[in-house]
Amino acid sequence: MTSQTRDLLRFATAGSVDDGKSTLVGRLLYDTKSVLADQIEAVRRASVDKGLSTPDLSLLVDGLRAEREQGITIDVAYRYFSTPVREFVLADTPGHVQYTRNTVTGASTAELAVLLVDARHGVVEQTRRHAAVLALLRVPRLVLAINKIDLVDYDQAVLEAIAKDFAGLARALGFADDAVLTIPVSALVGDNVVERSERTPWYDGPTLLGHLESVPVTGPEVDAPFRMPVQYVIRPRTDELHDYRGYAGQVAAGTVRPGDEVVVLPAGRRTTVAAVETADGPLAAASAGRSVTVLLDDDIDISRGDVLAAVTDQPRVTDELEATLCWLAEKPLRPAARLLLKHGTRTTQVIVGAVSDRLDTDTFTLSTPEQLEINDIGRVSLRTADPLPVDDYADVRATGSFLLIDPPTGNTLAAGLVGSPLVLVDLPGSADGSPRRLGSGEPSTPGP
Repeated sequence: MTSQTRDLLRFATAGSVDDGKSTLVGRLLYDTKSVLADQIEAVRRASVDKGLSTPDLSLLVDGLRAEREQGITIDVAYRYFSTPVREFVLADTPGHVQYTRNTVTGASTAELAVLLVDARHGVVEQTRRHAAVLALLRVPRLVLAINKIDLVDYDQAVLEAIAKDFAGLARALGFADDAVLTIPVSALVGDNVVERSERTPWYDGPTLLGHLESVPVTGPEVDAPFRMPVQYVIRPRTDELHDYRGYAGQVAAGTVRPGDEVVVLPAGRRTTVAAVETADGPLAAASAGRSVTVLLDDDIDISRGDVLAAVTDQPRVTDELEATLCWLAEKPLRPAARLLLKHGTRTTQVIVGAVSDRLDTDTFTLSTPEQLEINDIGRVSLRTADPLPVDDYADVRATGSFLLIDPPTGNTLAAGLVGSPLVLVDLPGSADGSPRRLGSGEPSTPGP
C-alpha cells in the first residue's frame, strides 16, 4: 500500500503527570521503527548518564531541556509517524495543571484522544480535568489507556475497577459508551502497545496501535453541512484566462460538488458551484480537509474572509456571540476588554461583555467570576465589529471555533467555542440530575 492511499489520523495523548504519556509515545515510535538509529543511540547514552539500565523512551519526545531535566512534558510535542496501514499526527500534551491550556491546543484538532491513567492510582483529579477538556472540544473518540499494569501484577480486577469508575465519568460528560475503549498497557515493557501481551490473557481487545490503525477517521466534519472560508481570490492575468475567477480555501466541513447551490456569507448572495478544482485537475467532490478552488456560476463580489456554505443548512450571521472560552494567557480577561477575534480567514475587532460562568474542572460546578484567569474555562458574551457566519461548536467545529488575539502583540489569548458545547449529566451542581450545558440551566440532550 502506497503512502498516497493511506489515510491520516490525528490524535492526542492526555493524562496526569507521571502517568507515562511520553514513554507511551516513545514506545509507539520505537516499536513502529519510526525513529532514526542516531536518535536511539542518543537516547541510550542519555539513559546511561541517568543511571538507567534500559533506554528511557520518553526522551524521544521530551525535546526541551527543561523537560529532560525535570522528566516532564511542558510544551505540546507533535510527532509524525506511519505504518503500512495509516499515517498519524500525534500531539503529546502536558500533564501538569498549569499546562492545561496546552492540552486544549493539542486536542483541538484531534479525531481521537488517548487518556492515560496509572494503574496504581486510577482516575485522579487531572484525569477528570482532561476528560472535561476533551468533552468540551467534542473529541469524538477516546481510548482509556490504563498504564503501568506491570506494577500491579497484571491484575484484571484493577483494570475492571478503573474502567468502571471512568465509564461513569465519561457518560456524565456526554461520551457515548461505544466512543470509549479501555486498553491495559505497559509503556515501559511494551505490553499491548504495538504487540499483544501474553501477560494479559484475560484481555481480548486490540492493541493500542491496532485500534489506532482501524478506528474510522471520518469525523463529524465530513457529515456536517458544507462550509469553506475563502482564503484567496484567484484572478490570473492572462489572455487565455481573463474571465477566470476562483475562490481558494480549505473545505472546513461537509462536501462540495459541481452543481451544488451555495450561499456567500455574510452578504447572503446565492449561486451555484460550477467546478471544484485542484492543481491536479477538477474534482467530482471535495470533503472536509481538502484544499480546493471553487468556481461559481455567477460573478459575485467575494473576498478573503467570506464563507461559502450550503444553502439548505446555513450558519447564522451575527455580531453578538455567547461563547465558551479556554483562557490561555497569563494576563486575566476582564469585561470590556477590546481584542481581536479570528474566525476562519477573517479577523475583526471584538469587545468582551459579561463573564457569566466559570467551570471548576475539579468538581464540575459553576461559579460567577469577575474575570478569567489562565487555564480557566468560562462563559462570556462578545460583540464583534463585523457580522460573522457562525455555527454552534457542538454542530460544526470549524465555523463554531475562533481565537482571541492581543492587538498590540498578536499573541493568542484564548480558544473560543460558540455556544455551550459541554454537557454535564448527573454531576454535582445539578439539583435534579438533569443534563445542563456550561452557561445554561436549561436541560439539553447529551451527545459525544
